[in-house]
Order: sequence, then structure tokens, then C-alpha cells
Amino acid sequence: MDEDLDALVRRVDPDRWMSSRFVADAAARADLITLYAFEAELLAIPTRVTEPMLAEMRYAWWREQLDGMFAGVARTGHPVLEALTDVVTRHGLDRAPLEALIEAHVDRIHDAPHDLDAFYVAPMQTAVQLLVGPGHEAAVVEAGRMWGLAQTGQTQAARALRTGANRNLKTLPVAAFPAVAHATLIRPDAPEPFRRLRLVWSSLTGRL
Repeated sequence: MDEDLDALVRRVDPDRWMSSRFVADAAARADLITLYAFEAELLAIPTRVTEPMLAEMRYAWWREQLDGMFAGVARTGHPVLEALTDVVTRHGLDRAPLEALIEAHVDRIHDAPHDLDAFYVAPMQTAVQLLVGPGHEAAVVEAGRMWGLAQTGQTQAARALRTGANRNLKTLPVAAFPAVAHATLIRPDAPEPFRRLRLVWSSLTGRL
């Protein structure tokens, strides 16, 4: 199952997949991939249906699945839900960020402005929690916003946050850095070899 989720993330979210390779512990890396696979499922919904109402119904389905997930009862036969239920239980994750992410996707299909914190900051904070536990949320806020700005085509604004993001990341444990390393990739048009080298540099230096 982990291999299936890993292949999914590698296909639809290559930047974060590459950054996850720097997680030394295989079990922790699988947990991180599970979170990214959940996000990939949400992101794919508008590509699978043509009407916003149909997309909203699918997001409502995912919202309903959170009840079972946070009760420790996964929907049998759904690899992402089964894996994420296990991750939620073992790490004691909060429901609010996952629910906010679903709501942000609903807003997005209705052409509302991107909620950078719901889309990018909170998932990065959750990813850090998976790797090193809670207590480091504030350290990654600007890094998450930097990633969000880059993903929404606001490259100059993303660059403007780099200094502050790096200053805050000084307090982040080294083991958590793979959860934020992809924020260094603010040039969406950069070729893959450059992106790989940039990730290696970022991971070695602990800077974005």
C-alpha cells in the first residue's frame, strides 16, 4: 500500500516527493507520503468532474470520512483513508487543519481567493509534526506562505519572504527540514535537474 501512495505522490506532487527522500527513517517517510497522498486526492477532484456542484459533493464525502478517521475507524478498501487513519491515530493529529483544507478546496472551485494558510501553511505544520512532534508550528509559517506564493505564481512575493523564513527555520529540528525543503523551489519553470540540486543544497544547509 505504501508503494502505491508513494507512486501517486511522485506523479502528482514531484517537488514534495523529492523533498521526502531526505527523511532517513522509512516509517516517518511513509507517514509523510500518506499526508501528501491525501492532499493529492483533494487536489485531483476538480480534474475528475466537470461541474462545481459535483466537485463539492466529493469534498463533502471526504469531510464525512473525517468522522471515521478521527474515531480510528478507516473506510475499508480505500488505501489513502486507511493509511491516514493510522497516521492520525499514532500521531494524535488535529482534525481542524484537514477540515480547513477541504473547505479551502471548496472555496477554490467557486473561484474564491486561495487561502494560503489552509492550503500550504497548515499542511506543512502537520508534516513537521509527523516528523518531530508538535511545538514547531510557528517556525514554518513563513516557509509555508513562501511555498504557497510560489505555487500560485507570485514568485517575487515568495522571494521577499525568504529571509524571514530562514530566520524562523533556525529553531526547527534538522529532522523536520524535509517537510519544508520544497519551499526553496520558487521557480516553477526551472528544469528538474536544477530543482533536484536546489533541494540537495537546501537540505544540506537548512536554508530555503
